Amino acid sequence: MSGAAALRKPYRSLRRQREAAEFGLWVFLGSEVMFFAGALTAYAVYRALWAEAFTAAARETSIFYGTLNTAILLTSSLAMAAAAEAARAGLRRMTLRCLGLTIALGLAFLAVKGLEYREDIQKHLVPGNGFALAEPKAQIFFAFYWLLTGVHALHMVIGLGVVATLLVQAWRRRRPLASPAFEAAGLYWHFVDIVWIVLYPLLYLAGRA
Repeated sequence: MSGAAALRKPYRSLRRQREAAEFGLWVFLGSEVMFFAGALTAYAVYRALWAEAFTAAARETSIFYGTLNTAILLTSSLAMAAAAEAARAGLRRMTLRCLGLTIALGLAFLAVKGLEYREDIQKHLVPGNGFALAEPKAQIFFAFYWLLTGVHALHMVIGLGVVATLLVQAWRRRRPLASPAFEAAGLYWHFVDIVWIVLYPLLYLAGRA
C-alpha cells in the first residue's frame, strides 16, 4: 500500500501524521517515566537507609533468570527496530517476520519471569508471614521487587498486544506499512526495555560486585 493509504484525517501529509503520533507517544511515555521515577526514588531512599538489608536481599534474586531476561529483551528490541525499519522501507515479509520474532521474545520473557516468580514463591520471598529472610527490612526490598517487576511485566503484556495487533493488520493488509504505528510501537517497546535495563542492576546485581 502507498503512503497515501496510510494517511488519516485531519492530517494533510504523512510526515505531520508521523510527528503527531511520535509527540503523543512521548507525552504518554513522559507520564510513565514519572511513575517509575517516583518508585525508583523511593527505592533509593530506602536503600540508603537500610543498605545492608537491601544488599542481602538482592543476593536472593536469581541472577540467572535476570540475566537471561536481559538478553531476551535486548534481542527483542533489535527485532522491533528491524520491524519498524522494514515497514518504513516497504518490506512486508521482513516486517512480519520481525514482528513475529518480537512477539516470540516477549512471550519468552514472560515465561522466564513466570518461572522466576514460581521459584521466589517456593523460597518464601514474598513479603508477609513466613518470609524467608530474618532481616525485617529485607521485606521492603522484595516489596519493591514485586511491585517494579510486576508493573514492568504488565507493560510488556500491553506491548505484546500492540505488536500482535500490528502483525495481524499488516498480514491481512489492513494497515499500510507506511503507517506511523510501527515506529510508535517500536518506541513504546524500547521504553519497556530501557526500564528493565534500569531494574536489572538495582534488583539483581546489588551486593554481587
